[in-house]
Amino acid sequence: MVQSRPIRIMIVDDHEMVRSGLAVFLETCDDIKLVGEASGGDEALLMCSELQPDVLIMDLVMPGMNGIEATRAIRQRFPHIQIIALTSFKEEELVHSALQAGAISYLLKNVSIDELAGAIRNAYMGKSTLAPEATQILIESVTRPALPGHDLTERELEVLALMVRGFSNRRIADDLTISASTVKNHVSSILAKLSVASRSEAVGLAVQHKLVEY
Repeated sequence: MVQSRPIRIMIVDDHEMVRSGLAVFLETCDDIKLVGEASGGDEALLMCSELQPDVLIMDLVMPGMNGIEATRAIRQRFPHIQIIALTSFKEEELVHSALQAGAISYLLKNVSIDELAGAIRNAYMGKSTLAPEATQILIESVTRPALPGHDLTERELEVLALMVRGFSNRRIADDLTISASTVKNHVSSILAKLSVASRSEAVGLAVQHKLVEY
């Protein structure tokens, strides 16, 4: 992509010191122009309509509309605006939530200015940049073995919950208003999916991994 003008940047962070620090750093980059600052998600959403930045640097943990919500809303209304999540937090749920909301990159606030500038240029070209910690989280989430019971249907989970409570097949059938033969089929499927040989093993596994509420 031939860049004929500076990349228009907006900073979204509820801490003025962070915004000021980032602004000073970005002023050293000739191909990057800071066009606005917002202290929260609601303000950012309004400013995007007026300023039309190319890339947003988005904090995630903010009062009011947080960074995840703001990212989702901005990407829905302004899909041409790329968003870089810049945060102090590296929890797995936050990484997944930010990327699922539409952030193209995930960086930690200890990133160097050169790395941030590179991530901005990449985002402008539609390329992702991830902090090593975020990359590791994504790798682990893909390679981690699936939890027992991940493939149980909603009905099977209902049956399993009643099994944990000690209900017989007949009582489960009465409680769920289904036939005893249907319950038997569900129990067989549950045992197969949990890779256990008995009803008691299924109950023990369900309790151990908190698969159901009872």
